[in-house]
Amino acid sequence: MPLYDSIGKQYTKTRVPDPRIVKTIINLLDLPKGRIIADIGAGTGGYSKALANQGFSVYAVEPSSIMRTQASEHPKVKWFTGYAEALPLPDQSVDAVISILTIHHFSDLAKSFQEMHRIIRNGPVILLSFDIRFAQKIWLYDYFPWLWEDALKFLPLHEITSLIEQNTQRVIEVIPLMLPYDLSDLFAAAAWRRPELYLQPEVRAGISSFALGNRNFIESGVKSLAADLSSGEWDAKYGDIRQLTEIDVGYRFFKAAIAN
Repeated sequence: MPLYDSIGKQYTKTRVPDPRIVKTIINLLDLPKGRIIADIGAGTGGYSKALANQGFSVYAVEPSSIMRTQASEHPKVKWFTGYAEALPLPDQSVDAVISILTIHHFSDLAKSFQEMHRIIRNGPVILLSFDIRFAQKIWLYDYFPWLWEDALKFLPLHEITSLIEQNTQRVIEVIPLMLPYDLSDLFAAAAWRRPELYLQPEVRAGISSFALGNRNFIESGVKSLAADLSSGEWDAKYGDIRQLTEIDVGYRFFKAAIAN
């Protein structure tokens, strides 16, 4: 059963595409409107629909039926059931590929990148992922230390870059994503200035590392965070972070393009 059949049942409530991320994706794509974009691991189609609203045609590929059934219909979004390792699309059938915060769920990254290369014509592959090794160790990891430990299991940035290069024969550009304080897409570290949001079960349910985490560890962290927010201890220890408007916690865009 696809992972998000079990953990993605209320995904659309908290994982709302952020317009600044959408703008960055469009800038990195650097393609005329009307071109065909494949969105691999499209989830509930938030970023697919956002691109479609900007005039692109989108092929949204997602294995989870639970995620697909939450998607709202859009005339420029066509849905496909499938995995990144075996994309249900013909050779050279799309102008570009995006995959947003998904590659850590792929079972075979090399095969996934080969498949992206197979289906694409001359446009870029745009990925959004993260490398915790580039992150500041913010307060979140004091309450939920296993988040840091789990993230260290993911491939480091240079290994991801090498895999993309080896399997797509493309040139890689890596662009840091500074996280604004008011992101609408509540992925793992998105609420870095809004600790209260991590007390909400629906927010945690939309973050795979929480949804799959040890219940006892999570409950302990939530209890400690709630107590410290209530007593003022959190603000005494970490309140300075509320003065920041953006932060680098290891999120990176990858743009893989054909060399000129």
